[in-house]
Amino acid sequence: MEETDAVQAKKVWESVKLYAVRCGLCSKWRLIPSKHKYEEIRAKLGEQMFECERAREWRPLISCRHESDVNQDDSNLRWAMDKPNIPQTPPTWQRILRIRAEGGTKFADVYYVSPSNKRLRSMVELRRYLEGNPTYVEDKMKLSQFSFQPPVPLDDKYVAKRQNIRDNIGNGVTTQKLGQPPFQNK
Repeated sequence: MEETDAVQAKKVWESVKLYAVRCGLCSKWRLIPSKHKYEEIRAKLGEQMFECERAREWRPLISCRHESDVNQDDSNLRWAMDKPNIPQTPPTWQRILRIRAEGGTKFADVYYVSPSNKRLRSMVELRRYLEGNPTYVEDKMKLSQFSFQPPVPLDDKYVAKRQNIRDNIGNGVTTQKLGQPPFQNK
């Protein structure tokens, strides 16, 4: 098998099955029909509040009078909230969210997958990749078009809190933080 065939055969996985946005008027959740549409809405949430009537693009008769599409207390779903204003993924790239198992120290991982199917896990990897592939620089691709900011779980018990870890060499205590509440400033 040639190297290009290996790249094409590589599968990209994702654990997010449904995308939803909350109406700024009635606070009801509306399912979004595609990941692309979700990213388009999410990228503008800080500037433009989502309203049920916007969902008429894909559901012509929907309004705030209708029941929510999904309920937050549905035990069959794991809920996460993306932060607003995460840039829309550049065309031909993918933004992948992988939710970790319950009880871990981190809720989810964010990856970007390049058009050549290279999976990138951090800004450092992304910077190196863009520097090594000058065609992206020529296409005016910028690091500001990407965000590795993970979503936050709406069930704060989903992520285990790290405890203080004693350093055996000295008597100092190191504290590791995890499970920041949504939208908390550092």
